[in-house]
Amino acid sequence: MSIADEFRSGNFSLYGQWCGLISIVTLIIFSIISFSIGWSIIAWIIAFLLVFIEVPLCMKCCPTSQKFDSFFTKFHNSWFRTGAYLVFCILMWIAVGAGHRTIQCVSAILLTLAAISYGIAAARGQTPTSSTITGGAGVSTIV
Repeated sequence: MSIADEFRSGNFSLYGQWCGLISIVTLIIFSIISFSIGWSIIAWIIAFLLVFIEVPLCMKCCPTSQKFDSFFTKFHNSWFRTGAYLVFCILMWIAVGAGHRTIQCVSAILLTLAAISYGIAAARGQTPTSSTITGGAGVSTIV
């Protein structure tokens, strides 16, 4: 299954995952560029959490505790992912507004798009599906 097939699938959880993956990169890059230590630390924490939420390969490869695994298994539900992304995007929008950090606007927009995508997926009853590139099954098991 190719990336093009995944994007044509109409599965909004995949769209949310790709927005989340791109936001991980922007959070890390823009937190390095930003001169605000506090917001940079928050961005790194969000990026760390998103890696374990969005990249199933990390949960298989990294040695983790039972408590850590049980916490992240809650995010196999689209509603929980929607809530998490809403919290993350609100934090980034506060960072944009309070600190006048317009560079973090890109991350806030991507997190907002991910929250909207997961919200649509949850409303449609689509289960969170991971792209084959990140170690998931992709849409081949759904279609």
